[in-house]
Amino acid sequence: MKIGIVGAGAIGGYLGVMLALAGDDVTFIARGASLEAIRANGMKLIMADGSEHVAPVRAVQDMAAAGPQDAVIVAVKANVLPELAPAMRALYAEHTLVVTAQNGIPWWYFYRSGGEHEGYQIKAADPDGVLARSIEPERVIGAVVYPAAEKTAPGVIVHKYGNRFLLGEPDGSRSERVQQLSARFTQAGFKAPVRPDIRSDIWVKLWGNLAFNPVSALTRATLDELATDALVAPVIHQ
Repeated sequence: MKIGIVGAGAIGGYLGVMLALAGDDVTFIARGASLEAIRANGMKLIMADGSEHVAPVRAVQDMAAAGPQDAVIVAVKANVLPELAPAMRALYAEHTLVVTAQNGIPWWYFYRSGGEHEGYQIKAADPDGVLARSIEPERVIGAVVYPAAEKTAPGVIVHKYGNRFLLGEPDGSRSERVQQLSARFTQAGFKAPVRPDIRSDIWVKLWGNLAFNPVSALTRATLDELATDALVAPVIHQ
């Protein structure tokens, strides 16, 4: 499977190395020091158990140089995506999937949701409509990211814990394409179940972000440190 990963940060790097090691043709869309490091040395992944893996991946800055992909994994922060989305069209063939591996409520949230809000555009997520114009919603596969990883240097990712990525069609169907994507993730060593209601899964993750992230920012502590600290844990519970 040809997989383009937009963003060479912690989660994008973790995904890319694991998928490449499982036999997928992975291309990173990167820039600056990350682009140079991956081109020179490949993408390095250090697992929680201390094992190190270097994947033979491509890295380009110009998306046209990557060419059409079978799947495009969006692994950049939501505020960066509007700048990149128009150029991402160079990565699309007719069948290309776009997997949104991001936190928060996505711009496509009400696409094929059913009910009175069907098709409603969330202005806060896509104020200028550039995402809706650049990424056809019918391409989208929703994803919820649970692993923790850190980019410690350009082209170097350290995996902390977790390997679960929830996947789902906006309409909740078990389509052939989402099952194939799940199979590729599973082959790469991830837990990647196809979920019948990806919107509920998005909300569960968001509630966790709302509870933990502000305290993490104040204390500069990681999730596992927060959850096991006798003084901090009660603050989160409240």
